[in-house]
Amino acid sequence: MKSAFDTLQERGFIKQVTHEGLEEILANEKVSFYIGFDPTADSLHVGHFVALMAMAHMQRAGHRPIVLLGGGTGMVGDPSGKTDMRKMMTTEIIDHNVAQFRKQIGRFLDFEEGKAIMVDNAEWLRQLNYIEFLREVGAHFSVNRMLTAECYKSRMEKGLTFLEFNYMLMQAYDFLELNRRYGCILEMGGDDQWSNILAGADLIRRKEGKVAFGLTCKLLLKSDGKKMGKTEGGAVWLDAEKTSPYDFYQYWRNVGDDDVENCLSLLTFLPMEEVHALCEHRDERINEAKKKLAFEVTQLVHGEEAAKQAQAAAEALFGGGGNMASVPTTEFTAEELEGMLVIDALVNCGITKSRGEGRRLVKSGAVSVDGEVVRDEFMALSLANAKDGEFMLKKGKKVYHKLVVKA
Repeated sequence: MKSAFDTLQERGFIKQVTHEGLEEILANEKVSFYIGFDPTADSLHVGHFVALMAMAHMQRAGHRPIVLLGGGTGMVGDPSGKTDMRKMMTTEIIDHNVAQFRKQIGRFLDFEEGKAIMVDNAEWLRQLNYIEFLREVGAHFSVNRMLTAECYKSRMEKGLTFLEFNYMLMQAYDFLELNRRYGCILEMGGDDQWSNILAGADLIRRKEGKVAFGLTCKLLLKSDGKKMGKTEGGAVWLDAEKTSPYDFYQYWRNVGDDDVENCLSLLTFLPMEEVHALCEHRDERINEAKKKLAFEVTQLVHGEEAAKQAQAAAEALFGGGGNMASVPTTEFTAEELEGMLVIDALVNCGITKSRGEGRRLVKSGAVSVDGEVVRDEFMALSLANAKDGEFMLKKGKKVYHKLVVKA
């Protein structure tokens, strides 16, 4: 049986490891490890999904995941990868977001019989005595060394607040606290967390005299180096209310040919032999791999039934078969729909962010209603032309949306 380290390495997760010896420990012992999730929004996104998949592989190999929710660190904000200071959130918003994370993460890991733990660092960080914290933790950090960390170095020109400067210490303290409470010896996270993870492992080694490790995973990037999980409408969320299962399915169905194998490796549990077989061709057969990717990821995030419905809707729109029931739909009263400008319909359905964007799309010939290209930016919908009380709005080649009259 493969060790967790071997599995993560084979599937392309591992980017860096802080200290030698982790591979042997994961092969011979059952360890407690953690990944932190700061509640910067009310839903996880596909970047978080990579971390959750890594945790799931570790758990399947017998290790115990600790999901650390950032009710404390979220009050400061991680400067990693940010050119400006994050917007400060109220305690109420942070606690709401933490509650939403709890609901979502519970679907991806097995929390029965202590097989996994979920904890909120607000439990210890919000109660900290600052002077005691500085004496216990701050004394082990060199400011000179901290300033060389990429997460801080990239911010020095635009300005780094002292609030954010504390973030590394807080994350390191999290690792120390989890080590003391649960015997946690490994922190995992995205590679943009390297400096913070290294700081935590070193703090435990210095202060407790115990072994501690950090492991970073590759970020979910396209073959051109740009981050995946972004659309014209924003992030690709795991919450069905923010990104519908159909839109989620379509995102993965339309990834680039060169990105399919990486996504199948990181975001599904398909055996690697099957992944390689699906992706060995770069001709029209790669489309079958994309369909498999879209179904598998949608199934993991939204469930089998939602994945089947999204697949059927996609087939109905693009394959000439299936049913239209799961095509993204917005309901309006007859009074609202009658005379609605197409550019307003685009905004009302969330297809565009503004009327100006809609006008530009119309002028470029990228908008159609029921198969007819819209040429007039002031074109209005008329129920007299509706088919069974419905309109099919289309943007470009792949974005469809039904407008229906409320029953």
